[in-house]
Amino acid sequence: MKPKAVLIVCDGLADRPVKELEGRTPLEAVDKSSMDELAKLGVNGIMDVISPGIPPGSDTAHLALFGYDPFQVYRGRGALEALGGGFPVKPGDVAFRVNFATVDEDMTVLDRRAGRIRTELAAQLAPQLQNLSLPEYPDVKVSFLHTTEHRGALILRGEGLSRNVTDSDPGRTSSKVLEVKATDQSPEALKTAGILNRLTKKIHQILREHPLNRELAEKGAKPANCVLFRGAGILPPITPMTRLFNVKAACIAVTALVRGVSAAAGMELLNVEGATGTLETDVIAKAKKLVENFQNFDFFFLHVKGADNASHDGNLEGKMAMVKKLDSMVKFLLNNLNLEETVIALTSDHTTPLSMRNHSGDPVPLTIAGWGVLADDVNQFSEKACAKGGLGRIRGKDLMPILMNLVGRLKKFGV
Repeated sequence: MKPKAVLIVCDGLADRPVKELEGRTPLEAVDKSSMDELAKLGVNGIMDVISPGIPPGSDTAHLALFGYDPFQVYRGRGALEALGGGFPVKPGDVAFRVNFATVDEDMTVLDRRAGRIRTELAAQLAPQLQNLSLPEYPDVKVSFLHTTEHRGALILRGEGLSRNVTDSDPGRTSSKVLEVKATDQSPEALKTAGILNRLTKKIHQILREHPLNRELAEKGAKPANCVLFRGAGILPPITPMTRLFNVKAACIAVTALVRGVSAAAGMELLNVEGATGTLETDVIAKAKKLVENFQNFDFFFLHVKGADNASHDGNLEGKMAMVKKLDSMVKFLLNNLNLEETVIALTSDHTTPLSMRNHSGDPVPLTIAGWGVLADDVNQFSEKACAKGGLGRIRGKDLMPILMNLVGRLKKFGV
């Protein structure tokens, strides 16, 4: 029987030196014996997920990690977000990433995430945004999908639409919601921009009158009284990696965008009770789901989000706590998987420095351990230590061929 492959991606885990940690990164400062044990057992390196110096988005990063060249196949974020949320995106649909946000009376953004509104509260708002219609555009069907926390997706279906439009999200607070504009002068792009601008006004009218938002405002909390659109996208033109490598693959993730990329790549989406995509997520439940399904798949993709949330919020304590949680997950997997029949890769999809509160173009650490792996002399999983390993410095799109070679899924190139 061929060995199985497990890819663990700790979202936003990699970092830069932190002043409060005397110039160490969280991975260097936290006691994480199981991650370090995996590094000792394996071969290590660093990885430019997209290309040296290019800050990856979560969408392009995962396309690369699954073996695709994002420069060739990326067609925007929105459709992947909707697909991962369970919406049956079709060719021709144009979809957008949506944030619930807080704005004032002048449509100035006070909080792009509405105070990181909890999933259960945002779910109370979502029904009011179902079955939206615009009399000015009777040929276009509008669908709204809430995923987790402040996140969601909006899907446009109809004739004459285009993804070539700008965002309404200004990307920062104290700026007004942007007017969506066409990035070309095609009738399709002009029409799509008009639809989004009309929807911005209509949704704001609906949300500011919602009882929940009135209650939040009365309590001094931030109401989710607007939505911001970004990342217009259509389905990427890719062949599922399951077909490329002849594997049956499973995805264990909560974040809709990541699930969407995984679904587009042909993976089966497994749900885990207690997995939230936040710092409170149940990482052991995710690991148990993998172990329970180990005999059913050839490849597992296990994604954990919390460290990225902490970095975006500048939350050093939260990120360090997340490193400890991730280490407990790795420990569980090491105790319950046989490395003589498994190859495990541990990495991050991008660096999210606490000092930046955003993604950077720095390389991320990578370790691969298990069946057939020639170990090097690295004994710690960290940005600096892994840079000394036998893998050297690779690109994200190189990772999947490396894993598939180790588990015997690649054919010889040439005679």
